[in-house]
Amino acid sequence: MQNLLPSKVFFTRGIGRGKTELQSFENALRSAGIAQFNIVSVSSILPPRAEIISKDDGLKLLNPGQILFTVLARNSSNELNRMISSAIGYAVPSDRDQWGYLSEHHAYGETENEAGYFAEELAARMLASTMGLEEKLRWDDDRKEYVLENKILTTKNIASTTVVLKKDEWTTVIAAAVLIIM
Repeated sequence: MQNLLPSKVFFTRGIGRGKTELQSFENALRSAGIAQFNIVSVSSILPPRAEIISKDDGLKLLNPGQILFTVLARNSSNELNRMISSAIGYAVPSDRDQWGYLSEHHAYGETENEAGYFAEELAARMLASTMGLEEKLRWDDDRKEYVLENKILTTKNIASTTVVLKKDEWTTVIAAAVLIIM
């Protein structure tokens, strides 16, 4: 079997609304720009040496119908005024020959910043724990990211939050890390 090691990754998010949960999910995928692909959810490893690229550059590399491996955070509700969130956090090691972490988070009642920072911290903690250095992980206010001595290159997040606006209308939020195999 061919080695399925992704070499590029991009991040996207979307919000969808519809009469059914499935329709709202489809509309969220459209909003994120990835509805035309076959989505396969995978766990949370950022491959060694994977290049983080823009969504626009990533979409140019793909074809409709293609199978996309994603780390996908998804949340849905049809409860009027319910706030829903989904977020992906990532932690990239300084040594790019090592793997990093992607984390997915979905919650109710969290703002976009709260959900995003939670997912980012989760990814940073998972990476720090693999290095046996979780107790040394700290937030750097100047850089606005988590740092771990010289072991973590960067941490970031992408999040999507919205409120259900109409009674009995389904709303879905997604955040995704799309892994591209070249």
